[in-house]
Amino acid sequence: MGPLAWKIIGTGSAVLAGVIANKIVTEAWKRSGRDDQIDPNNPDVPIGQALAFAALTGLAVGAARVLATRQAATYYRRTAGHLPPELTTKPKDEK
Repeated sequence: MGPLAWKIIGTGSAVLAGVIANKIVTEAWKRSGRDDQIDPNNPDVPIGQALAFAALTGLAVGAARVLATRQAATYYRRTAGHLPPELTTKPKDEK
């Protein structure tokens, strides 16, 4: 596997995870009895609700992307025998 394969697998899994997490947060927000059409950028939405929705969405999407990228890297290592070049760490004295 080469760098192009990693870019496709890593980016694709992270984007898909972000979309799914956003849909889950939106559905959970609706089921909690909140306004189902919330736009945190709209000044008519109470600031507390806007911040809560933005924080919840950011946390969920960020966590989902990290978990998906880690799983993609595990798959890459299993099939290629090494981590993608972007994820390999170099010693501090090496530039």
